[in-house]
Amino acid sequence: MAPLTIQQATKSFGEVQVLHGIDISIDDGEFVVLVGPSGCGKSTLLRLIAGLEDISTGSILIDGRDISRSHPKDRDIAMVFQSYALYPHMTVAENMGFSLRMRGATMDEQHRKVHEAAGILDLEPLLDRYPRQLSGGQRQRVAMGRAIVRDPKVFLFDEPLSNLDAKLRVQMRAEIRSLHKSLETTIVYVTHDQIEAMTMADKIVVMRGGYVEQIGSPMAVYDAPANVFVAGFIGSPAMNLLKGRIGSDRQSFDLDAGGVLQFDSVLNARPHQPVILGVRPEYVKISDGGSAAVVKLIEPTGADLHVMLDIAGTKLTAVYHERLTLEEGQEVRLAIPTDHVHLFDPENETRIVGN
Repeated sequence: MAPLTIQQATKSFGEVQVLHGIDISIDDGEFVVLVGPSGCGKSTLLRLIAGLEDISTGSILIDGRDISRSHPKDRDIAMVFQSYALYPHMTVAENMGFSLRMRGATMDEQHRKVHEAAGILDLEPLLDRYPRQLSGGQRQRVAMGRAIVRDPKVFLFDEPLSNLDAKLRVQMRAEIRSLHKSLETTIVYVTHDQIEAMTMADKIVVMRGGYVEQIGSPMAVYDAPANVFVAGFIGSPAMNLLKGRIGSDRQSFDLDAGGVLQFDSVLNARPHQPVILGVRPEYVKISDGGSAAVVKLIEPTGADLHVMLDIAGTKLTAVYHERLTLEEGQEVRLAIPTDHVHLFDPENETRIVGN
């Protein structure tokens, strides 16, 4: 186990700069997820930590030691890739013990560490099989076992669940989280899937365009997004983001496209102030009074009901846990609690403190 510190890290490929002054502090034993859309720089940052790419400027420290220019084998890290990268001609046991053999470990040490890791990952019945005889989830566990036997200070995961089907991804999320609790090792995990980030992380690092947009616990980022990008990226379905102006009574919101939203108390903003108003779908409630809307689309998912609403041409998404009886084309009234409204500056798109 070891803390990991990234200080003002940049990375350029020729004249193209892809990482811009990244600062991240990861505590000993913390599970940190780097999340963002494709091309945001998260995998490049992971490769800098691993030593698979050279850092341009800045530094990376593991347990207080600067490893920015160290060879990958000298960094005391282990990486699990999206593609598993197993040797097809080796058994599970041989794949898991390969790095130990390359480091000159004795046969007794190889056997002991492989069986310890196999016990943690429930792989003992599969040790004599070849990768072609395994399911996708089993292959991913073998790749994790190969990392565990090295007993590294830091684990790196590069989108390890992308090749699995939806049901198996849910199972593997739980297994990786359980593994982290049992090993108590520092983990840096890269994904573009914000559901993975929310369910697995102690801390989320949201990235965009080579910059860090926000760092915090999953619920802190969800409840208080720093800007419009984070508000729209974290959460499924995404937060509703509406352009308009605060009403003269500060208890309503005039939409740019037409229509008005009503709230149960005053908003923490000036009358007529232009803002981007955000509200998560689960807080758009149907009530006896309030803002008029028309039901445009109903999507039952089983546990929830997703409803697309229209307010004078402005689209709004709502999520209901109750099994409401609604019909497309039906007119409803909406109630949105003020304490769940987010306000953002329309010019720089940053959060306005107070809402």
